[in-house]
Amino acid sequence: METELTLRVDGATHHLRVDTRTSLLDALRQRLGATSPKKGCDHGQCGACTVLVGGRRILGCLALAVAYDGAEVTTAAGLAPGPDEDHPVHRAFVDHDAFQCGYCTPGQVCSAVGVLDELERGWPSAATADVAGGPDLGDPEALDREIAERMSGNLCRCGAYKGIRAALAEVAEGVRR
Repeated sequence: METELTLRVDGATHHLRVDTRTSLLDALRQRLGATSPKKGCDHGQCGACTVLVGGRRILGCLALAVAYDGAEVTTAAGLAPGPDEDHPVHRAFVDHDAFQCGYCTPGQVCSAVGVLDELERGWPSAATADVAGGPDLGDPEALDREIAERMSGNLCRCGAYKGIRAALAEVAEGVRR
């Protein structure tokens, strides 16, 4: 069974007709040509398909496109504030060599942006030591534990985790100032 839906992807509105079983990832990649989110495991275990919907990170391979009719979807490609500008997370990933092959990078970047929002809102994670106030994120060790926990759903086969955590810590430090 097919249905019509509207998605706003990286600032552009798209009207499309999809099978009701189509994942958001497949709609983005196959129907709209958005190559930033990647198909890794197709089971929600690697995070390569991470996108932001309404500012919150989701796994595109597990989300049915029809459930996001009318939603604002942002891929890593759509994060830049302007055509000749980098998002702070993009810049930090480059500065800290937080990628190697680059396959997982768009999902890592979207997840990192989601993590920054969660930290700014004070949302606890499994690594949060004290639910009432959380760990002292001014302590680099506590911040590293938080970042590692929050990014644990995004796998990097090349093992660039040290650079990814350093990049995210740098941007988080700027957010906390």
